[in-house]
Amino acid sequence: MKVHSTAIVDSKAEIGNDVEIGPFTVVEDDVQIADGCKIGSQVMLAAGTRLGKECSIHHGAVLGTRPQDLKFKGEKTTLEIGHHTTIREYATLNRGTTDH
Repeated sequence: MKVHSTAIVDSKAEIGNDVEIGPFTVVEDDVQIADGCKIGSQVMLAAGTRLGKECSIHHGAVLGTRPQDLKFKGEKTTLEIGHHTTIREYATLNRGTTDH
């Protein structure tokens, strides 16, 4: 694992092998990053984010924050990104809402 000295990574985050985390990136608790992921600079990985193997997350992306769905009532949900996915600069992907 290669983590830039300015990155903030919660000790409860699960980080796989050969992961790179760039400068000023924040990784909260309850985040899972699988092997071989490359996380760019100033990325936000919020609690509930799950990254598959060898994902590439570019500068300024925000993943796993609160859903924008008005039906969301604070329940525990996740954002699951599949293997080999590229998420480009400044993209925002929120967690899902429950199915009931």
